[in-house]
Amino acid sequence: MSKRIKIGLIGFGRMGRKFFTELIKNDKWEVAYICDISPEAREDAASLAPNAKITCDEDKIFADPEIEVVGLFTLANSRAGQIKKAIAAKKHIIAEKPVADNLESEQEVARLVEGSGLMVAVNLFNRMAWYHKEIMDFIAAGEIGDLAIIRICHMTPGLIPGEGHEYEGPPFHDCGMHYVDAARMYARSEFATWHSQGVRMWEYKDPWWVQAHGTFKNGVIFDITQGFVYGHLSLNQTHNSYFDIIGTKGTARMTHDFKTARVELRGVTKTLTLEKPFGDKKIDVLCDVFADSVRSGRNEGFPEVKDSVIASEFAWKMLNDAMSNELPVIGTAEELEQIRRRRQSLTDGYGLLKRPSAKTSKKQTIA
Repeated sequence: MSKRIKIGLIGFGRMGRKFFTELIKNDKWEVAYICDISPEAREDAASLAPNAKITCDEDKIFADPEIEVVGLFTLANSRAGQIKKAIAAKKHIIAEKPVADNLESEQEVARLVEGSGLMVAVNLFNRMAWYHKEIMDFIAAGEIGDLAIIRICHMTPGLIPGEGHEYEGPPFHDCGMHYVDAARMYARSEFATWHSQGVRMWEYKDPWWVQAHGTFKNGVIFDITQGFVYGHLSLNQTHNSYFDIIGTKGTARMTHDFKTARVELRGVTKTLTLEKPFGDKKIDVLCDVFADSVRSGRNEGFPEVKDSVIASEFAWKMLNDAMSNELPVIGTAEELEQIRRRRQSLTDGYGLLKRPSAKTSKKQTIA
């Protein structure tokens, strides 16, 4: 076994903890530092990682020559500056998306990364998913003929206004950029045209549901539906998520219940149904692939900054197109307050945030 790669984590909110959980399972990694500005998060980190150095000063991580990799899991408004520090300190990087809170900063980050000679991965989880690999291999084998239409839907009773989208943007950017990226991944082409329609649910200023459709430069058609509007006050909550890939001869589709993913492949020579664990954000796969990449000195399959920046750019463009069209207002602010109260009391639900304890500051980093 090679020497473990020492990593310092910056941000110990929702995503920072998810990464921590997978890193400590993997013998290729040693979590050497955990940094967060929240006293509660640092207290939790100290109990979960007694051998790690716990700090509120991220510069200690950048200054330590033994740290090879930094994990950036703070809010988007912090990431560009942290990526610049990491590049200056010659640290490899695993970052949440988007890599900054505005497109100009994201593009600057992409230019810096390109000339740095460092490994920089961004958590675009669809690129690490087993089910997409199965579908793309099926397409490459000619089983569905020519790829024609990509249909993607992801609707849950997830985050509501005020629950973490301030810097990442409304849902179609923050969450939807994953699906913008996935559509581009399947098309193997660049976006050509798009049109979007949104809805201002509960009188909120931004559309919390958006559908975008359009074309790629190679003629492939796409439609993407995303929204955190799916039955927040229903007695028993559910969701609607799928990929539907349509060719000139056959089809491939994926659905999931956040536990198991089901792939149905209907080609010209075979029909297959596959079921395996969904794998949540595929963080375990990303951490393993990135460790191998650091050791080999080449990208062994992790998602790159350039793909994140393109996904962010077009998610913003599609969202802005929706906002330039008439946005119907459906629902009331009173309903939104009902949803907020319910989510504060839920212990099992979609995208619930960790509630701060009374004994510590309510200021947290939530990635």
